[in-house]
Amino acid sequence: MITLRQLEFALAVAKHRHFKRAAEECNISQSALSLGIAELEKQLDTQIFERNNKQVLITPIGEEILVRAQRVFSEINDLTTRAQSHQTPLAYPMTVGMIPTIAPYLLPKVLPELKAQYPNFRMTVVEQQTERLLEQVRYGHIDTAIIALPYAVDGLHTFEFWQEDFFAIFPTDNPLAKLETISSDQLGKANLMLLGEGHCLTDQALTVCSFDRDEFKSNFSEASLNTLIQMALAGMGTTLIPEMALEQVHRQNNEVATIPLTEKGPHRRIAFVTRLNYARVDDVNLLGNIFKAALEADKQNYESDA
Repeated sequence: MITLRQLEFALAVAKHRHFKRAAEECNISQSALSLGIAELEKQLDTQIFERNNKQVLITPIGEEILVRAQRVFSEINDLTTRAQSHQTPLAYPMTVGMIPTIAPYLLPKVLPELKAQYPNFRMTVVEQQTERLLEQVRYGHIDTAIIALPYAVDGLHTFEFWQEDFFAIFPTDNPLAKLETISSDQLGKANLMLLGEGHCLTDQALTVCSFDRDEFKSNFSEASLNTLIQMALAGMGTTLIPEMALEQVHRQNNEVATIPLTEKGPHRRIAFVTRLNYARVDDVNLLGNIFKAALEADKQNYESDA
């Protein structure tokens, strides 16, 4: 069987047109190199080099063989380079799924730090509900997804990097805006508006508040969380927002009050999910660490300004 080492010998001889110098480049004895060339020619059943005491010539068929050998080595080098660059953090683009109640609040906080640390990294974001994202992860259509736990993720790895509470939102002229905390009973009487079926924030809110899923009916199956926020600020009821949305909500609305829940948190946990055999687990862990650090810094800044 032809070996890469034999091809290396032949390419070195072609480069130097001299067996001794080729042997020195390959870090072997001249006799070992000559033996390797002879074995290669035997396996190919053709002569690659004409040699005598004065010069080394390449035969016509040898020229063709060496061109192909160089092509093989180039492919091997490319393969090695690609494998090594794969070990470099965030060396390749990544498609990341995010649920709608995370993406618009998380991305503004983490992207500046991500770009500062890894300016060449390219991330494509796919925004879908949780079940659809998990399906895309399982089938390899996306690299990973960021979802909110608890949620059933059978057959997938999870990498938690954040946890947070829910807050009720009111206009400042609402009497409930003066509360230090708000209970489930008070929420139930305040016309709590939640997203429709398929949104995990709704399921998690119902669990936190111990509301009966069969009795609670959402009329906002096609609405976004931002729509519910605007409706709450218009005095049409209240909704729950995740902690990572607080800074954005207060920055965009001066007359807003966000009230923590009486029910003990954390109310949801944020995690990456990947396939069990996903090759870029280190990159996912790295993203999780970057996102966590950015969220912690943002939270400290928000609390110091509050």
